[in-house]
Amino acid sequence: MRIALFVTCLNDALFPRAGIATVTVLERLGHTVSFPTAQSCCGQLHANTGYAAAARDLERLTEAAFAGHDVIVSPSGSCVAHLRAHTALPVYELSELLMDVLGVTDVGAVFPHRVTYHPTCHGLRLLRLADRPTTLLRAVKDLDLVDLPEPDQCCGFGGTFALKNADVSAAMAADKCRHAAATGADYLAAADNSCLAHLGGTLARHPGAPKPIHYAEILAATGALS
Repeated sequence: MRIALFVTCLNDALFPRAGIATVTVLERLGHTVSFPTAQSCCGQLHANTGYAAAARDLERLTEAAFAGHDVIVSPSGSCVAHLRAHTALPVYELSELLMDVLGVTDVGAVFPHRVTYHPTCHGLRLLRLADRPTTLLRAVKDLDLVDLPEPDQCCGFGGTFALKNADVSAAMAADKCRHAAATGADYLAAADNSCLAHLGGTLARHPGAPKPIHYAEILAATGALS
Protein backbone atom coordinates (compact mmCIF):
# COMPACT_ATOMS: atom_id res chain seq x y z
CA MET A 1 0.00 0.00 0.00
CA ARG A 2 1.36 3.41 -0.99
CA ILE A 3 0.92 5.57 2.12
CA ALA A 4 1.84 9.24 2.10
CA LEU A 5 2.15 11.55 5.09
CA PHE A 6 0.43 14.93 5.01
CA VAL A 7 2.13 16.51 7.98
CA THR A 8 0.25 19.87 7.80
CA CYS A 9 1.90 23.26 8.02
CA LEU A 10 1.30 23.68 11.77
CA ASN A 11 2.92 20.36 12.64
CA ASP A 12 5.77 20.93 10.21
CA ALA A 13 6.58 24.33 11.68
CA LEU A 14 5.85 23.84 15.37
CA PHE A 15 5.07 20.21 16.27
CA PRO A 16 7.17 17.94 14.03
CA ARG A 17 7.10 15.10 16.57
CA ALA A 18 3.49 14.34 15.62
CA GLY A 19 4.50 13.64 12.03
CA ILE A 20 7.54 11.65 13.08
CA ALA A 21 5.41 9.63 15.48
CA THR A 22 2.87 8.86 12.75
CA VAL A 23 5.59 7.48 10.51
CA THR A 24 7.15 5.56 13.41
CA VAL A 25 3.87 3.79 14.16
CA LEU A 26 3.23 2.83 10.53
CA GLU A 27 6.80 1.66 9.93
CA ARG A 28 6.61 -0.47 13.08
CA LEU A 29 3.61 -2.15 11.48
CA GLY A 30 5.63 -2.89 8.35
CA HIS A 31 4.49 -0.10 6.06
CA THR A 32 6.55 2.34 4.02
CA VAL A 33 5.49 5.97 4.25
CA SER A 34 6.49 8.58 1.69
CA PHE A 35 6.64 12.33 2.17
CA PRO A 36 5.79 14.31 -0.97
CA THR A 37 7.93 17.44 -0.71
CA ALA A 38 5.56 19.51 -2.84
CA GLN A 39 2.96 19.53 -0.07
CA SER A 40 2.06 22.80 1.60
CA CYS A 41 -0.98 24.27 3.37
CA CYS A 42 -4.28 22.50 2.67
CA GLY A 43 -6.16 25.80 2.53
CA GLN A 44 -8.17 25.38 5.72
CA LEU A 45 -7.00 28.66 7.25
CA HIS A 46 -7.86 30.59 4.11
CA ALA A 47 -11.28 28.96 3.84
CA ASN A 48 -12.05 29.71 7.48
CA THR A 49 -11.28 33.40 6.98
CA GLY A 50 -13.29 33.81 3.79
CA TYR A 51 -10.55 33.57 1.16
CA ALA A 52 -12.26 30.89 -0.90
CA ALA A 53 -10.22 31.41 -4.10
CA ALA A 54 -6.90 31.18 -2.28
CA ALA A 55 -8.13 28.10 -0.43
CA ARG A 56 -9.12 26.48 -3.71
CA ASP A 57 -5.66 27.08 -5.17
CA LEU A 58 -4.05 25.37 -2.18
CA GLU A 59 -6.49 22.48 -2.35
CA ARG A 60 -5.55 21.91 -6.00
CA LEU A 61 -1.85 22.05 -5.16
CA THR A 62 -2.41 19.48 -2.41
CA GLU A 63 -4.25 17.19 -4.81
CA ALA A 64 -1.35 17.39 -7.26
CA ALA A 65 1.25 16.76 -4.56
CA PHE A 66 -0.45 13.56 -3.40
CA ALA A 67 -1.63 12.17 -6.72
CA GLY A 68 -1.04 8.44 -7.14
CA HIS A 69 -1.04 7.41 -3.48
CA ASP A 70 -3.42 4.74 -2.22
CA VAL A 71 -3.98 6.51 1.09
CA ILE A 72 -2.86 9.71 2.76
CA VAL A 73 -2.54 9.92 6.53
CA SER A 74 -2.38 13.03 8.65
CA PRO A 75 -2.03 13.69 12.40
CA SER A 76 -4.55 16.52 12.16
CA GLY A 77 -8.27 15.92 12.31
CA SER A 78 -9.11 19.47 11.23
CA CYS A 79 -6.99 19.35 8.08
CA VAL A 80 -8.32 15.88 7.20
CA ALA A 81 -11.86 17.19 7.56
CA HIS A 82 -11.08 20.13 5.28
CA LEU A 83 -9.45 18.02 2.57
CA ARG A 84 -12.21 15.43 2.71
CA ALA A 85 -14.81 18.14 2.17
CA HIS A 86 -12.98 19.93 -0.64
CA THR A 87 -10.96 17.32 -2.53
CA ALA A 88 -11.24 13.74 -3.76
CA LEU A 89 -8.07 12.65 -1.98
CA PRO A 90 -8.15 9.37 0.01
CA VAL A 91 -7.11 11.11 3.22
CA TYR A 92 -7.42 9.59 6.68
CA GLU A 93 -6.82 10.71 10.22
CA LEU A 94 -4.35 8.32 11.88
CA SER A 95 -6.90 6.38 13.96
CA GLU A 96 -9.10 5.90 10.89
CA LEU A 97 -6.21 4.51 8.89
CA LEU A 98 -5.08 2.18 11.66
CA MET A 99 -8.48 0.76 12.55
CA ASP A 100 -10.65 1.09 9.44
CA VAL A 101 -8.06 0.44 6.71
CA LEU A 102 -5.29 -1.58 8.38
CA GLY A 103 -7.46 -3.33 10.96
CA VAL A 104 -5.07 -2.60 13.83
CA THR A 105 -5.82 -1.64 17.42
CA ASP A 106 -2.59 -2.62 19.18
CA VAL A 107 0.43 -0.86 17.67
CA GLY A 108 2.94 -2.24 20.17
CA ALA A 109 3.26 0.94 22.23
CA VAL A 110 4.33 1.24 25.87
CA PHE A 111 3.50 4.38 27.85
CA PRO A 112 3.52 4.08 31.67
CA HIS A 113 1.58 7.25 32.44
CA ARG A 114 -1.94 8.36 33.30
CA VAL A 115 -3.58 9.96 30.26
CA THR A 116 -6.87 11.70 29.55
CA TYR A 117 -8.14 12.32 26.03
CA HIS A 118 -9.82 15.42 24.57
CA PRO A 119 -11.89 14.65 21.44
CA THR A 120 -11.43 17.78 19.34
CA CYS A 121 -14.40 19.32 17.55
CA HIS A 122 -13.35 18.34 14.02
CA GLY A 123 -12.65 14.78 15.09
CA LEU A 124 -15.83 14.50 17.10
CA ARG A 125 -18.33 16.28 14.89
CA LEU A 126 -17.00 16.18 11.32
CA LEU A 127 -14.86 13.04 11.11
CA ARG A 128 -16.91 11.24 13.76
CA LEU A 129 -13.86 9.44 15.08
CA ALA A 130 -15.93 8.28 18.06
CA ASP A 131 -13.86 5.91 20.23
CA ARG A 132 -11.17 5.08 17.66
CA PRO A 133 -8.38 7.12 19.35
CA THR A 134 -9.31 5.91 22.84
CA THR A 135 -9.51 2.30 21.64
CA LEU A 136 -5.94 2.63 20.39
CA LEU A 137 -4.85 4.26 23.64
CA ARG A 138 -6.47 1.54 25.75
CA ALA A 139 -4.35 -1.03 23.91
CA VAL A 140 -1.12 0.73 24.92
CA LYS A 141 0.79 -1.25 27.53
CA ASP A 142 1.01 0.30 31.01
CA LEU A 143 -1.14 3.31 30.04
CA ASP A 144 -3.84 4.37 32.49
CA LEU A 145 -6.59 6.09 30.48
CA VAL A 146 -9.01 8.17 32.54
CA ASP A 147 -12.20 9.81 31.30
CA LEU A 148 -12.22 13.56 30.74
CA PRO A 149 -15.27 15.32 32.24
CA GLU A 150 -17.52 16.97 29.63
CA PRO A 151 -15.41 15.60 26.77
CA ASP A 152 -17.59 17.02 23.99
CA GLN A 153 -17.08 20.60 25.19
CA CYS A 154 -15.01 22.72 22.77
CA CYS A 155 -11.60 23.83 24.02
CA GLY A 156 -12.17 27.34 22.65
CA PHE A 157 -9.57 27.35 19.90
CA GLY A 158 -11.66 27.11 16.74
CA GLY A 159 -8.98 28.61 14.49
CA THR A 160 -9.74 32.30 14.06
CA PHE A 161 -12.43 32.09 16.77
CA ALA A 162 -9.66 32.31 19.37
CA LEU A 163 -8.42 35.54 17.78
CA LYS A 164 -11.80 37.18 17.22
CA ASN A 165 -13.33 36.13 20.54
CA ALA A 166 -10.32 36.02 22.82
CA ASP A 167 -12.11 36.37 26.15
CA VAL A 168 -14.67 33.66 25.40
CA SER A 169 -11.95 31.43 23.98
CA ALA A 170 -9.79 31.82 27.09
CA ALA A 171 -12.73 31.00 29.36
CA MET A 172 -13.48 27.85 27.37
CA ALA A 173 -9.83 26.80 27.57
CA ALA A 174 -9.85 27.38 31.33
CA ASP A 175 -12.86 25.08 31.70
CA LYS A 176 -11.26 22.36 29.61
CA CYS A 177 -7.98 22.58 31.51
CA ARG A 178 -9.79 22.51 34.85
CA HIS A 179 -11.52 19.30 33.80
CA ALA A 180 -8.23 17.81 32.60
CA ALA A 181 -6.48 18.67 35.86
CA ALA A 182 -9.31 17.11 37.87
CA THR A 183 -8.52 13.71 36.34
CA GLY A 184 -5.06 13.64 37.89
CA ALA A 185 -3.63 12.72 34.49
CA ASP A 186 0.02 13.24 33.61
CA TYR A 187 -0.86 14.00 29.98
CA LEU A 188 -3.75 15.51 28.06
CA ALA A 189 -3.87 13.88 24.62
CA ALA A 190 -5.73 14.93 21.47
CA ALA A 191 -5.67 14.44 17.69
CA ASP A 192 -5.00 18.10 16.82
CA ASN A 193 -1.93 20.06 17.85
CA SER A 194 -3.78 23.32 17.19
CA CYS A 195 -6.10 22.56 20.11
CA LEU A 196 -3.22 21.24 22.20
CA ALA A 197 -1.23 24.42 21.60
CA HIS A 198 -4.21 26.48 22.71
CA LEU A 199 -4.70 24.41 25.86
CA GLY A 200 -0.99 24.15 26.52
CA GLY A 201 -0.73 27.88 27.10
CA THR A 202 -3.24 27.61 29.95
CA LEU A 203 -1.88 24.37 31.36
CA ALA A 204 1.65 25.79 31.48
CA ARG A 205 0.52 28.37 34.03
CA HIS A 206 -0.44 25.68 36.54
CA PRO A 207 2.31 23.51 38.03
CA GLY A 208 1.36 19.86 38.13
CA ALA A 209 -1.27 20.18 35.41
CA PRO A 210 -1.32 17.58 32.62
CA LYS A 211 1.14 18.09 29.77
CA PRO A 212 -0.33 18.38 26.26
CA ILE A 213 0.66 15.58 23.87
CA HIS A 214 -0.51 14.40 20.47
CA TYR A 215 -1.84 10.87 20.82
CA ALA A 216 0.37 9.72 17.91
CA GLU A 217 3.37 10.37 20.14
CA ILE A 218 1.90 8.00 22.71
CA LEU A 219 1.30 5.32 20.07
CA ALA A 220 4.93 5.69 18.94
CA ALA A 221 6.32 5.43 22.48
CA THR A 222 8.06 2.33 23.76
CA GLY A 223 8.56 3.45 27.34
CA ALA A 224 8.40 6.43 29.69
CA LEU A 225 9.04 9.90 28.29
CA SER A 226 11.82 11.92 29.87
